[in-house]
Order: sequence, then C-alpha cells, then structure tokens
Amino acid sequence: MEQTKRQPRKLGWRFVLLAVVLAVLIGGVVRSLWLDVYFIPSASMEPLFRDGDRILVSRTDYQAEPVRRGDIVVFDGRGSFAPLNSGRGPVPDTLAGLGHWLGLAGGEDTYVKRVIGLPGDHVLCCDAGGRLTVNGQQVAEPYLYGGDNPSDLKFSVIVPAGRLWLMGDHRSMSADSRSLLGAPGGGMVPLDRVIGRPVQIIWPLDRFTAVPRPSAAAAPTMNKNGQ
Repeated sequence: MEQTKRQPRKLGWRFVLLAVVLAVLIGGVVRSLWLDVYFIPSASMEPLFRDGDRILVSRTDYQAEPVRRGDIVVFDGRGSFAPLNSGRGPVPDTLAGLGHWLGLAGGEDTYVKRVIGLPGDHVLCCDAGGRLTVNGQQVAEPYLYGGDNPSDLKFSVIVPAGRLWLMGDHRSMSADSRSLLGAPGGGMVPLDRVIGRPVQIIWPLDRFTAVPRPSAAAAPTMNKNGQ
C-alpha cells in the first residue's frame, strides 16, 4: 500500500518573526541597562568626535565610578540645555540620526559635552594669561580644537550642588553651559540627567576606536603656576 508523505509545515516565516521579536526585546534590555548608539551631527566636540560619527555609549560607567572633571558625558538636556532649541529647531549639538533609525536612542534634547566643573567648583574664563581656571588653578586642555581659545565669552560661575558645568571641545562651534548663563539653571546640568559615557566610535570604520576615559591622575586641573 502506497504511503502518503506528510508535507512539512511551512513555519519559516513564523521563525523569522519570532527571531525579530526576540532581537528587539534583547536589544531593548541591552539598551535600557548597558549600551546606546548615538549619531553626532555637528562639529561641537571636534577633534574627538566629528560630524557623522556614530558612538557607543555605556550607561553603567558612571554608576560604578562618579563623574569627574575631563569626562565626556551624554545627557538629557531637558530643563537645562533644551532652551537652546526654543524657536530655532534642533540645536546643532543634538544627537540623533542612527539612534532614531535603529530605534536605539537620541533626540532633540540629548547632548554630548565635556565636564569642566563639578558641584562646588569655581569656573572662570579667562584669567590674565588667557586660560580657563577651576578653583583658581589653570586647566590644561589638550583636547581643545586647534586654534580655539578656551572661551571667547568671559564668565565666572560657582557650580551648584548636584550640577555640572559642561563645554564642547570645539569652543567656537559649541553651544554649551556658556550659552545659558542668563537662563533658568544657568546652563548647569543636573547630575541625574547624565545618560552615560561614550566608549567607542563605531562608524565610520576608518575611525573605529575606543574613547578612553581620562584617569583620575590625568584630571585637567593644574597648579597655580600652570605646571
């Protein structure tokens, strides 16, 4: 008697759908706990980050060890930097692009800057020598964009408790804490708005490199003689 062959069930599309759903769920967990991907659409952090770079951001680094001077932070600017967008659309320093496309991260209120002043610090620019100072000590800034001054805008601020004074490395192109001195909050960003630390440039491939965190010993504060 001739046996009939069972036709394989056509479940290929179901497996593909399940794989996609699992990938999205796993990606969501990873993003919420450990890592985000962001797109840099401006020159405000040159030469470290260039317009078009994609960066990987760790959400856990600053949980393990507190933010210190010289650190790079990605942060939520609502309530502090967000006024820079008022009536003008997204500020050039906004992180967007690839993060939105992948559904990972980013938005008009997300920014990347360098920590210059910690809570309680007196940040001044510029002193008689044309240098930025923190608590009366000159700051070495090897990360500055070539040809830029520490700041063309003079200021003297005391950073309130629980807040940070942040500036871009390409000072002449950066809208940062200096731009909001007269606004509510004075451009000081709450510590609890820090999202994480950039740890890797992942695109373009010819710029694929780790982003080292300055060591505590290499914090940018110098002595009063600038040595």
